[in-house]
Amino acid sequence: MSLRYRPGTQSGPPRAPPPEDEPYNIIPVHNLLADHPSLRFPEVRAATAALRAVGDLRKPPYAQWQPSMDLLDWLALFFGFQHASVRNQREHLVLHLANAQMRLTPPPDNIDTLDASVLRRFRRKLLKNYNGWCSYLGKKSNIWISDSSRSSSDQRRELLYVGLYLLIWGESANLRFMPECICYIFHHMAMELNKILEDYIDENTGQPVMPSLSGENAFLNCVVKPIYETVKAEVESSKNGTAPHTAWRNYDDLNEYFWSKRCFQKLKWPIDVGSNFFVTSNKSKHIGKTGFVEQRSFWNLYRSFDRLWVMLFLFLQAAIIVAWEERTYPWQALSIRNCRVKILTLFITWSAMRFLQALLDAGMQYSRVSRETLGLGIRMVLKVVVSAAWIVIFAVCYARIWQNNHGRRWTAEADRRVRLFLQIAFVYVLPELLALALFVIPWIRNFIEQRNWKIFDMLFWWFQSKSFVGRGLREGLIDNVKYTLFWALVLATKFAFSYFLQIKPMVKPSKLMLNLSIEYEWHQFFGGSNRFAVGLLWLPVVLIYLMDIQIWYSIYSSFVGAGVGLFQHLGEIRNIQQLKLRFQFFASAIQFNLMPEEQLLNARGTFRSKFNDAVHRLKLRYGLGRPFRKLESNQVEAHKFALIWNEIITIFREEDIISDREVELLELSPNSWNVRVIRWPCFLLCNELLLALSQAKELVDAPDKWLWYKICKNEYRRCAVIEAYDSIKHMMLAILNVQSEEHSILTVLFQEIDHSVEIEKFTKSFKMTALPQLHVKLIKLVDILTKPKKDVNQVVNTLQALYEIAVRDFFKDKRNIEQLREDGLAPRNPAAMAGLLFENAVKLPDPSDEKFYRQVRRLHTILTSRDSMQNIPVNLEARRRIAFFSNSLFMNMPHAPQVEKMMAFSVLTPYYNEEVLYSREQLRTENEDGISILYYLQTIYDDEWKNFMERMRREGMVRDDEIWTTKMRDLRSWASYRGQTLSRTVRGMMYYYRALKMLAFLDSASEMDIREGARELGSMRRDGGLDSFNSERSPSRSLSRASSSMGLLFKGHEQGTCLMKYTYVVACQIYGAQKAKKDPHAEEILHLMKQHEALRVAYVDEVSTGRDGKEYFSVLVKYDQQLEKEVEIYRVKLPGPLKLGEGKPENQNHALIFTRGDAVQTIDMNQDNYFEEALKMRNLLEEYTRSYGIRKPTILGVREHIFTGSVSSLAWFMSAQETSFVTLGQRVLANPLKIRMHYGHPDVFDRFWFLTRGGISKASRVINISEDIFAGFNCTLRGGNVTHHEYIQVGKGRDVGLNQISMFEAKVASGNGEQVLSRDVYRLGHRLDFFRMLSFFYTTVGFFFNTMMVILTVYAFLWGRLYLALSGVENSALASNSDNNRALGAILNQQLIIQLGLFTALPMIVENSLEHGFLQAIWDFLTMQLQLSSVFYTFSMGTRTHYFGRTVLHGGAKYRATGRGFVVQHKSFAENYRLYARSHFIKAIELGLILTVYASHSPVAKGTFVYIALTISSWFLVLSWLMAPFVFNPSGFDWLKTVYDFDEFMNWIWYHGSVFAKAEQSWESWWYEEQDHLKTTGLWGKLLEIILDLRFFFFQYGIVYQLGIAAHSTSIAVYLLSWIYIFVAFGIYLVISYARDKYAAKEHIYFRMVQFLVIILGILVIIALFEFTAFRFVDIFTSLLAFIPTGWGLLSIAQVLRPFLQSTRLWNSVVSVARLYDILFGVIVMVPLAFLSWMPGFQSMQTRVLFNEAFSRGLRIFQIVTGKKSSD
Repeated sequence: MSLRYRPGTQSGPPRAPPPEDEPYNIIPVHNLLADHPSLRFPEVRAATAALRAVGDLRKPPYAQWQPSMDLLDWLALFFGFQHASVRNQREHLVLHLANAQMRLTPPPDNIDTLDASVLRRFRRKLLKNYNGWCSYLGKKSNIWISDSSRSSSDQRRELLYVGLYLLIWGESANLRFMPECICYIFHHMAMELNKILEDYIDENTGQPVMPSLSGENAFLNCVVKPIYETVKAEVESSKNGTAPHTAWRNYDDLNEYFWSKRCFQKLKWPIDVGSNFFVTSNKSKHIGKTGFVEQRSFWNLYRSFDRLWVMLFLFLQAAIIVAWEERTYPWQALSIRNCRVKILTLFITWSAMRFLQALLDAGMQYSRVSRETLGLGIRMVLKVVVSAAWIVIFAVCYARIWQNNHGRRWTAEADRRVRLFLQIAFVYVLPELLALALFVIPWIRNFIEQRNWKIFDMLFWWFQSKSFVGRGLREGLIDNVKYTLFWALVLATKFAFSYFLQIKPMVKPSKLMLNLSIEYEWHQFFGGSNRFAVGLLWLPVVLIYLMDIQIWYSIYSSFVGAGVGLFQHLGEIRNIQQLKLRFQFFASAIQFNLMPEEQLLNARGTFRSKFNDAVHRLKLRYGLGRPFRKLESNQVEAHKFALIWNEIITIFREEDIISDREVELLELSPNSWNVRVIRWPCFLLCNELLLALSQAKELVDAPDKWLWYKICKNEYRRCAVIEAYDSIKHMMLAILNVQSEEHSILTVLFQEIDHSVEIEKFTKSFKMTALPQLHVKLIKLVDILTKPKKDVNQVVNTLQALYEIAVRDFFKDKRNIEQLREDGLAPRNPAAMAGLLFENAVKLPDPSDEKFYRQVRRLHTILTSRDSMQNIPVNLEARRRIAFFSNSLFMNMPHAPQVEKMMAFSVLTPYYNEEVLYSREQLRTENEDGISILYYLQTIYDDEWKNFMERMRREGMVRDDEIWTTKMRDLRSWASYRGQTLSRTVRGMMYYYRALKMLAFLDSASEMDIREGARELGSMRRDGGLDSFNSERSPSRSLSRASSSMGLLFKGHEQGTCLMKYTYVVACQIYGAQKAKKDPHAEEILHLMKQHEALRVAYVDEVSTGRDGKEYFSVLVKYDQQLEKEVEIYRVKLPGPLKLGEGKPENQNHALIFTRGDAVQTIDMNQDNYFEEALKMRNLLEEYTRSYGIRKPTILGVREHIFTGSVSSLAWFMSAQETSFVTLGQRVLANPLKIRMHYGHPDVFDRFWFLTRGGISKASRVINISEDIFAGFNCTLRGGNVTHHEYIQVGKGRDVGLNQISMFEAKVASGNGEQVLSRDVYRLGHRLDFFRMLSFFYTTVGFFFNTMMVILTVYAFLWGRLYLALSGVENSALASNSDNNRALGAILNQQLIIQLGLFTALPMIVENSLEHGFLQAIWDFLTMQLQLSSVFYTFSMGTRTHYFGRTVLHGGAKYRATGRGFVVQHKSFAENYRLYARSHFIKAIELGLILTVYASHSPVAKGTFVYIALTISSWFLVLSWLMAPFVFNPSGFDWLKTVYDFDEFMNWIWYHGSVFAKAEQSWESWWYEEQDHLKTTGLWGKLLEIILDLRFFFFQYGIVYQLGIAAHSTSIAVYLLSWIYIFVAFGIYLVISYARDKYAAKEHIYFRMVQFLVIILGILVIIALFEFTAFRFVDIFTSLLAFIPTGWGLLSIAQVLRPFLQSTRLWNSVVSVARLYDILFGVIVMVPLAFLSWMPGFQSMQTRVLFNEAFSRGLRIFQIVTGKKSSD
């Protein structure tokens, strides 16, 4: 540094340092002298000191420099960052560095300075994506640090780079979704930083270099704002997401602009706002889409997964060629020369499919080509040309093979041509062979893709366009082998099945059909050939062939998943019985898994330590080496176990899932009364003492050793015997006066017994037969002591009786009174014998001595319990949680580090406006059936309600009605914890904090602390001991209910440790607005912050400036316990409104800057957590250090438990389906398939990995509607790794009513429809290897596509049958051969039944049997069937199909808010009609109509059995779609409600209200709303819609020829004449409506005249037809079947053409006709419903089906539904 620039002394008055009491978030970094528990860590001080080491850096020229400023302030002053953002990132950085330094093993030599390796590792991780981007673009990285030198200025430099990146990231707002845009900004700012550090001189001014932007908020205004405004303008041009994706650039397009070097030439630095990057889409000169164009089309499925379709079609073609030879086995056919040559046509098909792919690429991506990207266009054109050339080459060569070779023999010339063809084919296949070679050795492929060498780019230019993501995605060799084997098995099964059971049986009927001469019964356009009919026969078979991999996948994945689960030891402890068997090893398991072990520094991770671990686990799992014996010797371990177990039980009690009595049975009592053994929970010891007594009675003469050996066989029995004896001894001595003679007599007696046991002469000295008598008397004594009023006389009597038995009957050698006196077993004074013994000696302990009486109660339980307590605890949820927790401790998990050394993490929950806590009104308000939420909850959770009331009484409630006054808050919380509310989620997530505090205490507590702790807690836990204790503590602490009894033991440092390790941020987007409006939600959120100190709330604040200007801020607040108010911590200014994309990801993204730690867990508003699971979190976070395959994980998948299953049968079906998906499904995806994405929400993200790669979700409008799965796509494409762990689980709520479930299904299906178009799916489809691509397809988009294929198959099958019946093909075919029909029917039916059954059921059954046992699973499955689960699953298939198909064709996906309430409400018919008319009812009516027409016109259907066999599954589908909404609707079959519903429906249809009426009020608004998707669709979508609507005209074409009036004519004239009917009908309608409008009001008589004339005319016409034609009366009804569909077809087409028709007069008629149709459909749906409502008994049956689960809990549901409340 030259002398001139050495900074001189500071001039001018210094700026005041930050105030000492400035509000801080977690640590007061600005004031290291503050009294804060975290500041005692030297690591925190070291990190702060490193930041403050500004040293001799050049000071910023235009600002006042304070001595208290640090490197981040220095950066802020130079580059213009906001002060709040600097404070936020300062704490972020200090916390992270301190945590990382705490984790170092071995610890550094000097703990007071920041370790260089910590900083270097962090810098590498944080800037890894930036470095990758630089090398991808061939730019030199601007991080000027050599990895070899280790000077102190290097450390400062690293801190500056890291600080700069974090500051840029922290202020980028919406640009955080564009990681490479941030890299671009960082690249240039780092360059300017380097120039300042290296003291460059500016050439123009001769002064030291200054950054190109500086000043207040310069970064926000000059860098972020221009790019933000572009994003915003693009979003506005998307017209709220309705414009096609091709018309505007989304986040991804703007980000991918920075993937090419042109960003450097065009944008420059400082950013050139005139660049065409900033010109929005609708103007000329703009930059179009970059990277990808999302075109709406079904072809996307072919484009993204072309390899899959090539495989399917080529096999289909080969199979048909081989099967056509009609040999038994395919290899016999292949021995025929002709057959082998025909197989060569595969190459023609293959090249044609390549050609199609090239055409689609060109057709869809042409808008990416511009002057700057000419290479793309050239490649597209070349690909089309080349693939067309291949088709020609293959076709010509193939044709030449057959030239002049028609004889039987093959000529040499032909052979030569075949050889030539094969050589050409070999050239064609070469690239595929190369790809195969690279697939076998995956690391070579990864190496090539990850190097940015020009030569590789040239090689791969032809095969795939260059892209920054999606490189090096291959997995390691072992994983490769695993998933290859899996898919080889699936495909082998599928192809064998398809060949032998689908394709081969079709060949014979097809040949027959082709040779038949058929008399068509209508006008046949294509004469002579029956090919169309054969095609229709094949169509459903081909459709099924294309989708049935899905079935095989679901079968195999179920079994593989079960296998993986077994190896992970899932479901070994399923119930309390199995827990009992293992409880003795349980303490050791807790010690092994949850307690950190003191390990030698070098031992961790070595092979030896891993081997020892495995051995130790085996011992634990199978109880080898009796680990529980150690507990008796090692009291500390026992105490630790007791503390943890009792805390879990206490929390169960707080949650009211167990009662006070159950707490006593479940908890581990602390050791008192000098008992020599571990005092296991009572529920384990029950019945053991009685069994021991009976053993003693049986083995009367056996020696001591033998008897004791028998008793010791069962550990619990041994403990029960010893504990009972020790307790009786202690208790009897405790109730006698110590000075009394009786006391010494008893002491002597017990000494004798002890002595005889010691010398193993117990059975010799005492009679075993006297034991039962003693037992009875002891029970009596304990009984008296446990009563509230204790009668001393009774105690005396009982003691005397006991003394008599002991002295008279118990000793084998009888002793007289003298001997007894001598031995000290009788009173010395004979006078005392005259009086009663014990009379004056009894002195009962004080009734307030809780500890004593508690032990007496325990003794009473041990002495008396006979039942084996299988059903403790009573509550099913408590049992499930205990079983899962205990089972998980025997599974493999990483060792827990100490809390200080664990990874820090935070939890983030986006919240908008949902319930926080139910208000008093919500709980009390009754719905139309007279049920309030509270009443509903009391009935469903009836045991929990009793426990709650018991707890309230214990806490001082006297009368029950106080629950609505003094205990109101508790009541509201109780109800809210059983709904899906924010308070439930917050309580669950704050268990992490509570668990960590406890673990931190156990980590550092001495043996003394723990022993004392166990004792104190034991003495104080019962009967309000806790509460009286709470009230004496300082007022600020008594607020926090979360500080449990454990809190009394804490030393104070635990809180500091935990705050550094864990924060919980809730992103309450509109909290600011709610506060301003005094919304009760805001008060509740504030109350939550008051209760939980680690809770932070982030929200977006709108501040008005000037007239109509607004400024936006990201604000973080917390509740300050000292000041007792909410304080604002940070306020970071945003460039504009937050929500540009989808709401939820935007909300997550703005709060992400306030999270801390290495990991972030994303939790949704409908989730819950459990304390015992929170204990395992530090183990889970250690997974980040393990490798899975060749990569370390970046997302840790966590298992979910669906907690809403018990509400109704629907909720149960939903949760069963969902459970198998989130457990078994995800397990298989993670291992062996290696393709798990991020679906569920409890997943834990590697925070720094994601924050540099675009955040934890994607946010572009519409395309990213299911935002979370895109995080998984992004993670996989950028080389991350997603794992799945099942030893820890998080609760999740699902929707419970049919309408909510359908909305949810619709949301997911629409989301999948959008994914089909997205770039992520396209890239994954192309960049993954073949088998992972298959796994990816069949578990995401393919699942929905195949569901749609199932429904299409039904359509194809039924339309095909209809065609065959009406055209007369069936007649002719029957005449020749009846077998083929049966064959066909059978094939299709098997398929459909397999379909519906296996699709949904198998994974559920398998997962269930794994976790709950096989019989239980089968029983559950049968119960589900009885409750009509198949109806529900079939119905939801319809929902998925409708929304998925519609979204892909027309768009219109939107976020559907699904209510999270309870479902006991009857939904009206009109509401159901609105929801399901288009998606289910109309389709069901169409299929029903086909089936009816088929039944009446098909010769096959005349045999009832054949008809049933052919169509039963189709009828099932029709009925499910029509009736499901009513079957699963509470009071769905109530006659009065049905009548009322119908009235309401008619009112809705005829409502003529204002233009602004909502869809719920007026049919017309609803009708227009249902056509919304046609507004947004493109030309192709409209054309396809019209083509699909043409199918409705077929009914008329087919049926007209069957009418009597047609007189068997097959002329086209018959069809054309039939259109007269349509026009006449429409004409009549017009005449009547005209007459009505004109005359109905004023001259009513004319209107009646017109009606009369029309009727007369009609009758005359019919009579004329009877006379002069072959007209039959039935024709009237048959023709209705023909003409009603025609009208509907015309209507549907009119809707598509609405833009042209709306202005004409016709439109009003279209609307009126549409209204009539909706009335017709409504009536058709209503008829079966009304019939069932009218039939007696259906209503109660339906209630039973709907609420069965709750029934079995004794739910008085009938009163709930009908509102007949019981008198209480």
